[in-house]
Amino acid sequence: MNTRVRWWRGMLLGLVAIGLAVTEVRAQSTDLRGVARAAGRPSSDTIVWLEAPDARPPATPPRARLDQRNLSFIPKVLVVRAGTVVDFPNNDTVFHNVFSFRDGKRFDLGLYPVGTLRRVTFDRPGLSRVFCNIHPNMAAYVVTVDSPYFARSDDDGRFTIAGVPVGTYTYHAWRPGAVEEITGTWASPDGALSITWP
Repeated sequence: MNTRVRWWRGMLLGLVAIGLAVTEVRAQSTDLRGVARAAGRPSSDTIVWLEAPDARPPATPPRARLDQRNLSFIPKVLVVRAGTVVDFPNNDTVFHNVFSFRDGKRFDLGLYPVGTLRRVTFDRPGLSRVFCNIHPNMAAYVVTVDSPYFARSDDDGRFTIAGVPVGTYTYHAWRPGAVEEITGTWASPDGALSITWP
């Protein structure tokens, strides 16, 4: 057998092994799908996350974005993993002064003009209420979780947490205006998760 044939045979066997490994990983994980409702209606901007104390931290800090446009924060609710760097660009037509002082991550980005950017690292779990010192009607939430398994519900209350390893988890759910979190247990064979506030 000549060198070229051996090389191609080795490449083919390597690709088959990679394919089998990927298939095995997929078989050991699932996508958690669910719906959140409040007072009988779909609950958008509900944050759902799974406790995962043994999950490895990412190799590089994740990045996220909380934009400022038309005197609003976009999105109004952002969920990030602890250690995430959040960009706060000013894409509005006026100056802003973004801050959070109550709980969660405390910061004050100072006054900054259109077209500029500030960054904050959300390094520990918690809820951060974000405001603008100049425009009192601007408000947003950054929910920082100590887990790679989280999602935010859409306008229909639906959410998906992709690639959850097979197992049993404690879940948490939070939404703007709720008095407290909802917690419970979900196991991968259980299928869809229903979150319901009264």
